[in-house]
Amino acid sequence: LLEARTPVVTFFGKAWLLHVHKVLRTSPDENLAMIADTARYLKDHGREVIFDAEHFFDGYRDNPRYALDCLLAAQKAGADLVVLCDTCGGIMPSDAGRIVRDVIAQTGIPVGAHFHNDCGVAVANSLAAVEAGAVQVHGSVNGYGERTGNCNLTTLIPNLVLKKSLPVLSAPRLKHLRDLSLFVDEIANLRHDPRAPFVGRTSFAHKGGMHVNAVEKLPRAYEHIPPETVGNFRRILVGELSGRSNVLMKATELGYRFDKDQPEVRKILDEIKRLESEGYEFEAAEGSLDILIRKALGRHRSFFELDEYHVSIFKSSKLHTVDCEATVKLRVKGQPAHTAAEGDGPVHALDRALRKALRDFYPHIDKMSLEDYKVRILDSQTGTAARTRVFIESTDGHREWGTVGVSDNIIEASWLALVDSIDYFLLRNRK
Repeated sequence: LLEARTPVVTFFGKAWLLHVHKVLRTSPDENLAMIADTARYLKDHGREVIFDAEHFFDGYRDNPRYALDCLLAAQKAGADLVVLCDTCGGIMPSDAGRIVRDVIAQTGIPVGAHFHNDCGVAVANSLAAVEAGAVQVHGSVNGYGERTGNCNLTTLIPNLVLKKSLPVLSAPRLKHLRDLSLFVDEIANLRHDPRAPFVGRTSFAHKGGMHVNAVEKLPRAYEHIPPETVGNFRRILVGELSGRSNVLMKATELGYRFDKDQPEVRKILDEIKRLESEGYEFEAAEGSLDILIRKALGRHRSFFELDEYHVSIFKSSKLHTVDCEATVKLRVKGQPAHTAAEGDGPVHALDRALRKALRDFYPHIDKMSLEDYKVRILDSQTGTAARTRVFIESTDGHREWGTVGVSDNIIEASWLALVDSIDYFLLRNRK
């Protein structure tokens, strides 16, 4: 620990007699001596010392006196802070707050808190601990951790700042919270949770016509905070049952201004209803909706034109392999582009071939990637000839968007969703 040369060193020790006897297989006094010796040694070498009291809450419920003795052993040996850990993740918020309050009252020493999310209440426990007097809480971005995870800092931090008025993060830095959440998921190669509080894509999404109309007039009537406070944004969901208010607000998001009585609004609504009668859904496909609105207004720009595409699948019984290759012929900025690419499947091959054809004309296309691909059979009674809806979710590392395609042919449905995804990215990143 000392060789890490950090100004702060954290070590952990057992605070539950069950672990002392059955896991460490030592005596209670020896366990206390090990805690004190470690804290003293680290403090003697000039470090700020934090002691994580592992299994503290279970230990406190089993034998309060011994659990407190573990904390005092570390504190008297020089530890600057002791942290109460719910290592099994089984404590409830009411108990967490009560025990933190009891510990502070009985010892008079500063404490932190560390909660796991096995019962889904790690954030609630952390808030209860802070209210009870804890001066430090542990967690991770997006709640990642062993088993069901740790306290989610992207939920806890805005609650502390915006609901508890605790200045743990400045307002300008809080605006980067969603970017941080997306960045960590990108590094971890995990899909971002669209329903995550504060930072999720649907955290500030509105659908119902009357609801949306009210949001337009008075956002705080339906939003507990302004979404931009945490770097998020309001989303208006548009579907077959949407009213004019939804369409108007969605068009406003895209930079268009017109009132609800203009014929363009009816034209957009009619096109949405026509496509949804064919199997389209736009609630989670704002990229396709954006393009639909632009086309209805006659303001859509096509970045390429398709001449043809071809997908081949080759299965080798001898090699036990399935190879896929796609070829696309496009016209881009008046020039022909003919490329081929292999992929793990027909859609992957088609995606790679399309990007390869566009890369020389739009190099920044490499900044976007596909995050999710879903297929839904709309009428399973027609068997393999069933109409298919394909939904694709894409990201550029800062923002996600969905696109949709519908066809009797799954490859064509995938192509339509792919084209919308790339078109939407290029529209938003014109160079």
